[in-house]
Parts: sequence; structure tokens; C-alpha cells
Amino acid sequence: MTVAEFDLLVKNIRVVTHDRDEPVEADIAVRDGRIVQVAPGLAAEPARTVVDGGGRLAFPGVVDAHQHWGIYNPLEEDTASESRASAQGGVTTALTYMRTGQYYLNRGGDYADFFPRVLAASAGRSHIDYGFHLAPMSRGHIGEIPELVERFGVTSFKIFMFYGGHGLHGRSSDQNSFLMIPEGERYDYAHFEFVMRGVQEARERFPELADEISLSLHCETAEIMSAYTRMVEEAGDLSGLAAYHASRPPHSEGLAVSIASYLAHETGLPTVNLLHLSSRKAVDAAVRMAGAFPHIDFRREVTVGHLLADITTAYGLGGKVNPPLRPREDVEALWEYVLDGMVDWVVSDHACCREEMKFGEPRDDVFVARSGFGGAEYLLPGMITEGRRRGLSYGRIATLTAWNPARRYGLRAKGVIAAGFDADFCLVDPGATWTVRAEESESTQEYTPFEGFELTARVTDTFVRGHRVLEDGKVVGGPVGRYVHRPAGTG
Repeated sequence: MTVAEFDLLVKNIRVVTHDRDEPVEADIAVRDGRIVQVAPGLAAEPARTVVDGGGRLAFPGVVDAHQHWGIYNPLEEDTASESRASAQGGVTTALTYMRTGQYYLNRGGDYADFFPRVLAASAGRSHIDYGFHLAPMSRGHIGEIPELVERFGVTSFKIFMFYGGHGLHGRSSDQNSFLMIPEGERYDYAHFEFVMRGVQEARERFPELADEISLSLHCETAEIMSAYTRMVEEAGDLSGLAAYHASRPPHSEGLAVSIASYLAHETGLPTVNLLHLSSRKAVDAAVRMAGAFPHIDFRREVTVGHLLADITTAYGLGGKVNPPLRPREDVEALWEYVLDGMVDWVVSDHACCREEMKFGEPRDDVFVARSGFGGAEYLLPGMITEGRRRGLSYGRIATLTAWNPARRYGLRAKGVIAAGFDADFCLVDPGATWTVRAEESESTQEYTPFEGFELTARVTDTFVRGHRVLEDGKVVGGPVGRYVHRPAGTG
């Protein structure tokens, strides 16, 4: 090797990959943002920068396929601060949901006008790589799907099933105003069907991308939620997160999963992602639907929040989220499905909501609080802490947090520590025990539902395409993240 043939060499580490249960000792050599060698005993002389990993684990950079930048704060601000928090959790690529309507940019109209504004607002501000899922909210948006794929590299789309009769935080009597869709249009099951047909038409138009063009669904049923919210409020015997769980019952998720699955069957759309399943009934419905429709390539997602916290252990009403945190028996059920291989990936559903916006008046009323909270900074540490305690292998954790979402969402150069792939990885101390404190997060959110939780693994260093963005637990350097036009390959 010649002098300075490597830009970066990370030595004395144990490399974790999706195809092996346990890590192996190896060094990682990087040039021009890509990994060029993964092997033990690489000489240090050809490298401009040498990092001693101190025997720590090297995990593939987390592909956090479910975040919400700009939902409660200006997108420019969230892109900067929440990408920094993401780096603390080993996240090197975030896919964040975006739609027209209230919240986000608070604009309606065509994506041809809307999405360039999104790209401009986020450009040059992120410390990690990022992309967007888009939600076709109107009939016109469905017609734009091919252009979104071809021009902007957006290959994943979303339906919020409960918006047909429910707002972001509760009942809503004026959906057209909330969603900013044209008069005379409805955001309902018929619209969902036509979105599915539109996504399938895009798959047929771009056959070489078909497996990477997919539709994700937030599965809750507005009618069930509205009825149960009224019942819970009238009864008055529940409060806090227990009341919110009861107002959005698990069978509402299961019913929505079943409806979405049949619509996928009807429309011939095989690439369907069922998002943030939060309960035994939801995952049971998803597994049943996979058996009923084996030609549909369902992927099942859960969040680290639903795997770590329940309605009694979460720190206050900061734990309000859609779908809700559930009782402990649902948390244990989710872990059963993770261990059985029924879950495809784990995400944060990170949605920074500052304290002054999160809590309403009265402060202890869960029904006036905003929905959503951050958590990307605890994604990989939380998965290692709870997963290892339950017998989950390191390799399986890498599969759930990096490999599987990267493959589904067209991130061909990400998700594994291997030659030819982007140099996205993080170093983890698996023996570091620490207590979660919101004040230590780079997020602008001043609280966390995980406050006081004890974790037994810590991300110390994070690298994005060979750039060290987290060093010894501290964010370093300027924003190096790029918008990822998908599919993004290794060529």
C-alpha cells in the first residue's frame, strides 16, 4: 500500500454485521467516503487518520427509517438539532416523513412546488445523511408519484389511515382544512385505494426499481378511536397514558391492518410496510394478513419507544404518541415477535416536540397534549440493552436497525460494514451503564419519556461516509449530511 491510500483506518474493534450472530475482530479502512477493506491486522501507515477503537463494537450505521423533522419546529432547525441527536444514537441515515397540510411547512398544493421547499430548508444543515417519505394527500399528489420517483429520488410513500376522521392529536371536525386538500375531495378508504394503485403504477413504470418502491401505513381506525375517546372521557376513571391507550385501543390497529392488507391485495401492490405496530393485536393481525395474502411482501415495523416504555414506566405525559404506548403485556408481546423474527426493523419515530408545545391546559390532561416525542439518541443503545438481555444476537440487532430498512428503502450503499459500501458505522461500548437524562441530549426537546431509564450500552463515536460526527459521545464538526436521492447504490 502507498502512503495515505486510506483516508481513515479504524483499528482494534469488533465488527458487527447482519450475516453473523457475533462480532469478529477486524479493522475498517475508508477512502473517499466508502469502505475499501474490512480485515484484521491492516497496517496503519497508509492512512491519513488512525482511530483506535479500544476493543469496542463497530455497528453498521443505524438506518432510522421513521423520523419526523419539522413537524413541530421549523424544518431548518429540526434538521440541525435532531440530526445531532440522531448521531448520539448511532444513526447515520434518517428517513423522515413529510406531507402537505397543517404542521410541517403548513402549506398545501402540489409536491412539484412543495418538495423543493423541503429540500431547500434542509440543505446543508444535517449532520447525517437523510431522505424523505412523502404522503399523497390529494388526488393530484397521486398523479405526481412517478415524477417524485424519477426527479427527486423519493421511492417510499405513506398513508395516515386515521386522518379520515381524526386529527393529529384527537377529534377533528374539518379534515379538509387540517389536511389542506381541495374542496370536494375526501381522505378516506377510497383515497387509500387510489394511492395504492398509484404506487403500483409507478412500480410498473420503473420495473428496475419495483422492489424498492413501497407504501407505508399508519394503521389506526378513526371511527373506533373517536368512539372510544368519547367513552373514556365520559367515564372519567382513567387518566394519563392509560386513558390515551384506552382511547385508541389495540383492535383499532388490528382492524386497520386488515383493511389495508385487503386493499393491497385488491390493487396488486405487493410492497407494503406496516408502521410502528404497538400491540399484540396489531402484530397478530399483521401476521395473519401475511398468511392470508402470501403474495404481498409485508414488512412489519416497531419503535424503540414501544419496546422500552409502557404506560406506567414512561416519564409522564411526554410519552403521548400515536399509536399510544401500551401496557407492559404488549411490550412483552412485541419482544416475543422480535425474537421470533416477525419484526423486520426497529425505528425511533423521532418527532421533537418542545415542552411549551407538548403540554396543554390543564397540563395533566393527556387529550390536550401533542402527540410524539424524540428518541433517536436511544435507538441503538436501547436495542442492545433490552435485546441482549433477552438473548437477541448482535447480528440480529444490526439486521433490525440497519440492513433490513436499507434494503427496503433503496439505500443500496448503506446498512452493512463491507467493502464498497458507504463508511457509515458507529462504535459502541457494550459495558457502559448510564442513566437517560434529557438534558444530555442534543435534541431541543427538554424532556424524554425515557428519563431515568438505565441503559447498558453507549454509542461513543459515529462516522458518516468516513466523517467523524460523534467523538467520545460529543457531536463534532459541521453538518456533513447529504440528501439521498434513492435508489442510492454502491457503484
